[in-house]
Amino acid sequence: MHVRLIYREKFIYSDRAIREMVLWQLPEKTTENPHGLKYRLYYGLADGTCVVRYDNETGKGDHRHRGDQEEQYRFKDVETLVADFLEDIEKARRA
Repeated sequence: MHVRLIYREKFIYSDRAIREMVLWQLPEKTTENPHGLKYRLYYGLADGTCVVRYDNETGKGDHRHRGDQEEQYRFKDVETLVADFLEDIEKARRA
């Protein structure tokens, strides 16, 4: 079994900011990816500035970026991941 794309969505806001969510199902769960997923959730400005990003890059595990800050993220499930990401976007857009 290979890595399988399970979700991909790209949305462009009226101010040309971009929200993109991509999730893949891995062939098996591992110590580093016990949930068996690889993901990248991105929100950035029209000029390419990354405002919010959630990902689980190899060697770093689950984490998120908010501006220049990077912190570990405790993955619970996909629904919570997406809800947390969307909440961070809303906070950033209100700031």
